[in-house]
Amino acid sequence: MQKTWAYFWLPETKYVIAAAVMLTLIALPLLAKERRRAVATFLAFVLCLVGQLAGALFEALDYSRFAVMVHELFVIGSGMALVRLLAMLVFRGILPRLGIVVVRIAEDISVLLLYAAFILARLHFVGLDPSSLLTTSAVITAVLALAMQDTLGNVLSGVALQLDNSLRTGDWIRIDDITGRVAQIRWRQTTIRTRNGEVVIVPNSQLMRGRFTVYGREEIANWPWRRWIWFNITHDSAPRQVIQDVEKAISAADIPNVATDPAPTCVLMEFGPGYSRYALRYWMLDPQPDDPTDSAVRVHVLAALQRGGMQLAVPEQSLLVTKENEAYRKSIRRRETERRVADLRKLELFADLQEEELRTISEHLIFAPFASGDVIYHQGDAAHWLYLLASGEAEVWMEIPEQPKQLFRTIHAGSTFGERGVMTGENRRDTVIAKTELVCYRLDQSTVDEIIHSRPEISRAFAEILGRREREINAFMRRFVDVPNAPVPQEHGILEKIRSFFEL
Repeated sequence: MQKTWAYFWLPETKYVIAAAVMLTLIALPLLAKERRRAVATFLAFVLCLVGQLAGALFEALDYSRFAVMVHELFVIGSGMALVRLLAMLVFRGILPRLGIVVVRIAEDISVLLLYAAFILARLHFVGLDPSSLLTTSAVITAVLALAMQDTLGNVLSGVALQLDNSLRTGDWIRIDDITGRVAQIRWRQTTIRTRNGEVVIVPNSQLMRGRFTVYGREEIANWPWRRWIWFNITHDSAPRQVIQDVEKAISAADIPNVATDPAPTCVLMEFGPGYSRYALRYWMLDPQPDDPTDSAVRVHVLAALQRGGMQLAVPEQSLLVTKENEAYRKSIRRRETERRVADLRKLELFADLQEEELRTISEHLIFAPFASGDVIYHQGDAAHWLYLLASGEAEVWMEIPEQPKQLFRTIHAGSTFGERGVMTGENRRDTVIAKTELVCYRLDQSTVDEIIHSRPEISRAFAEILGRREREINAFMRRFVDVPNAPVPQEHGILEKIRSFFEL
């Protein structure tokens, strides 16, 4: 028994065990995600100690040659376990806390080199000459290299990809017709997960020989990616107006995942038979919801074009039958007029007008749809339009000095807004934003002028509405700033101001 223990318990054994225990105890709190692996490595070290004890038992039974082989085999195993514990502690525990990120392949190469160095040192320690082993290994390696050229090419390509940092886990890439996120970079292949949930395996040598595009990186939260939205417009629309309306609509709207800087730009790309081809270029922040973001942008583009009276150019075929076609158009116009007159009757402003007067006003109504989030006008803008809300809801916001923007009220279907500007000539006193999809009609300043001059008594209805709004605004402002209780302008004073503005 004493002989067995003496063969097993060498002078350095206690230091080796102490080092293994110390490395494990230090690694456990530092490696929250690798604790199971650290414990498994320590258990492998313990099993190697048991193997060394088994070698000592064979020595006691006079199986000396076999005992040496078993003992040295498990000594090498315990040394490799120590190297593994040390590498895990350094590469996955200490260096990340110092802000140094080492790619996994670099860690694996370091561990393999330490394994090789330890094995050669141990062989030299027991009296074996490693030079002959190295010569034999070189011949075997050359034969294997010739037989496994493709595999070695993939392995070396994987090492190069990670060492030069050209591709990282979490990157969004495009290679040929494959688009997705890099899930893993292994020795032989790179795994890409597409947006459809498919897992594509790409050999590393293909990545090194070909070219790929990186358009998103995990550690960069907002990596802008430029997207193109194409649309065709008929030639009767002025290009400058198309570009201005689309850029203004997208810049002002609050669309999720769309960057405000760089700002969206609209460009005229080419001319075709019967159409002009435009592209809206905007910058996407997160590549994951690419199609939903494109869809949201298209909704705002279409609403802006419809507000401007611009038509999308689509293939069409016209069948001209003069009599029936004219009757059909009259029927369409009649139904549209009746619908607009019905909407006008619901409004307090036009409740007292006659049928013919309502029909005249309906002919001047301009269809103006807005997408949710569109800014209809800003506080401080010059007033050119009176708006009639047919469906949807809009929010009225006010900017108060030294206060964040405040929600004043919500406008519902069947209401008007923007009256004060067109009736008194003042700039807008608030900002109106579409809360939902809106169907609006608007009257320009000249049409309002015609209505007031033809029916001056309507100005009294405007004065009543503006007086009520003025009282609401003053009460709202006193909630945020110290406003003295000055006399609120009465309807009579507002009426005189309207008559003066229109020179009645």
